[in-house]
Amino acid sequence: MTTQPFSPKLSTLAASCLLLLSTACSSNNTVSQAVPNPKLEVTPNTSTLRLGFISTNNSKAPTGPTGWAMQQGKLLPELQKLGITEVKTLSFPNGPNLNEALVAGEVDVGIYGDTPALVGKASGIPTRLIGQEQVGMNSWLVAKKNGPRSLAELKGQKVATSKGSYLHRYLIGLLQESGLKDKVTVVHLLPSDAQAALERGDVAAIAAATGTGPLLKSKGYPVIDEAIKHPDLPGTSVTVATENFLAKHPDLPQKWNQIKQAAVKDIKANSEAYYKFHAQVTGYPLDVVKASFPIEQFPEEPLPAKGIQLLEGTKKFLVSQKLAKSDFNLTDWVADHKDKK
Repeated sequence: MTTQPFSPKLSTLAASCLLLLSTACSSNNTVSQAVPNPKLEVTPNTSTLRLGFISTNNSKAPTGPTGWAMQQGKLLPELQKLGITEVKTLSFPNGPNLNEALVAGEVDVGIYGDTPALVGKASGIPTRLIGQEQVGMNSWLVAKKNGPRSLAELKGQKVATSKGSYLHRYLIGLLQESGLKDKVTVVHLLPSDAQAALERGDVAAIAAATGTGPLLKSKGYPVIDEAIKHPDLPGTSVTVATENFLAKHPDLPQKWNQIKQAAVKDIKANSEAYYKFHAQVTGYPLDVVKASFPIEQFPEEPLPAKGIQLLEGTKKFLVSQKLAKSDFNLTDWVADHKDKK
């Protein structure tokens, strides 16, 4: 297997951010959500919250519980109680790109895969873990048409993934389990480029994300494997905040998780409405969204036991493979989200 370690190096991250953000961040779609409130006293503590999230189609808003809370008009009114007067969203094609923006001070809160979040923290990016948006995220190993039909047939072939993402962690873990670690060439392509390469037949297979995997399957591309078939390989989507932003808004973790819990309960009560919203935002067919995002993967708790287990397993794997720069205690990363008396 030929692939480069993907732990970011902070000594070069800040310098490279200008270049990266000019190509990635400048192309991000942004949308601001502000609610006029003449009764809200503007104090020096008021601020804009810049929310980064991952989108393969440059959508202007996130999905999941946070996206639903925004769509229902319930996110900002609650955040206003903390002095946050505006939420500005920025979409990124990949987790490492979001890490670069965190280092550059362009994002205050990020929602993305656990692998890049863990790698970023291990490299010293000053974030704190607020909670998990999704637990048990699937990955699909999708092969080209008239190509390999089993893991064994990938020997000597090229497989594409998005380096530094939860897909990368799944693929490397799968190849290691299958004894193919040094027998498959792993190439880095962003999700949209990987899908195009698969359709052209330039790669034998790709590790596809939620949404893309079921969509390709519906188009006749064979699925060789899925992360959910392996107890330790599914991913989670985490929410992190910068320590700098939390210093200004120490009650954010508690408030954020209250908003998320209410959103998850509403999603469960109105699943069809949520799925239609998700399909509209992402552009995926409704049946693909339902296959990709089971409602039960949205936890009401900030950090459910299964989510912590998957985080610990992923961190251990990343450290053992030298894909994370250093080890750390998860409990030290978690922000205080206990109810204040």
